[in-house]
Amino acid sequence: MFAAVIAAVIAAMVLTLVRAFAGPSLYDRILAGNSFGTKTVLLIGLMGFVTGRPDFLDIALLYALINFASTIAILRFFSYRRSREELA
Repeated sequence: MFAAVIAAVIAAMVLTLVRAFAGPSLYDRILAGNSFGTKTVLLIGLMGFVTGRPDFLDIALLYALINFASTIAILRFFSYRRSREELA
């Protein structure tokens, strides 16, 4: 059962990568990157449960925090860049 769930998460990650490369706008690509990071957190948690290593949960939580902070930083960077281009 867990193998099927892991395969489904990996398939969803592949579809998210397709969306990231084919996204028509920048915000679609950023959303796909954030979604990929969330699915990675799920995959790390599942792998930790399957292998019986609860240490992976700490790694997954740290990765989730980094994913959230990087998404906010990227959005702020591009919104700042956009406002500077409008002023010029």
